[in-house]
Amino acid sequence: MTTEEKNVRGDWEYRLKKNRDEMKMQVVSFSLMLFLTLVAFFAVSYDKYSAWFIVPFILLLGVVQVVFQLYYFMHMSHRGHGTAAFFLYSGVLVAFLTVLTFLTIVWI
Repeated sequence: MTTEEKNVRGDWEYRLKKNRDEMKMQVVSFSLMLFLTLVAFFAVSYDKYSAWFIVPFILLLGVVQVVFQLYYFMHMSHRGHGTAAFFLYSGVLVAFLTVLTFLTIVWI
């Protein structure tokens, strides 16, 4: 085997392992999102909890799922996505401040 063939084979094995690890993380996060969805459905169907608990709980589960979607399925965990991540997180900050502003206006 020549040095070039060894480099190609090593590069191929590295990419195969990296793709395998990435696929495993996507399957784990997808399974976790399905679990969180089932928890939300069971929380709503369970009659013992009041709406004052259910609504914030479901919103929290939704935020966790959005983070998983962005971080794993939109590949924000990879290098080279700094600019896209900056604009995305800036948009989240603006949305949060907008909701906070409207809540403050309504409560006053």
